[in-house]
Amino acid sequence: MIVGIGTDIVEISRIKDAVEKWGERFLKKIFTESEISYCYKKRAPFPHLAVRFAAKEAFIKASSSLRSRRLEFHAIEILNEPSGKPFVNINFRDKIFEISFKSEFSIHLTLTHERNYAIATVVLERKNS
Repeated sequence: MIVGIGTDIVEISRIKDAVEKWGERFLKKIFTESEISYCYKKRAPFPHLAVRFAAKEAFIKASSSLRSRRLEFHAIEILNEPSGKPFVNINFRDKIFEISFKSEFSIHLTLTHERNYAIATVVLERKNS
């Protein structure tokens, strides 16, 4: 059973401008070391950073009915399987909630970026229903 859907679109230049203005301070506030490393291995890192930002926002939207407070961006990590398929890795401060969440829900993620925009959609599905 689907319990949440979230979509977000980000203008890639907005992320590029933030990185150019705030540098490491911005990057470390929003992204994990793994995400930063992955994106900066790419020829053009900003579309990859922007789509991860959009995915974090989409996850927050999809899971909003299940939480009482806003998630930190670092609690949501967008990684890739060896095949390239993206996935969401969550690291909540409340580890008991995290274990419960991971066992109860499946997270479906799609990412895309093209020229000026990055878009992500997250579907949160309750397992075994």
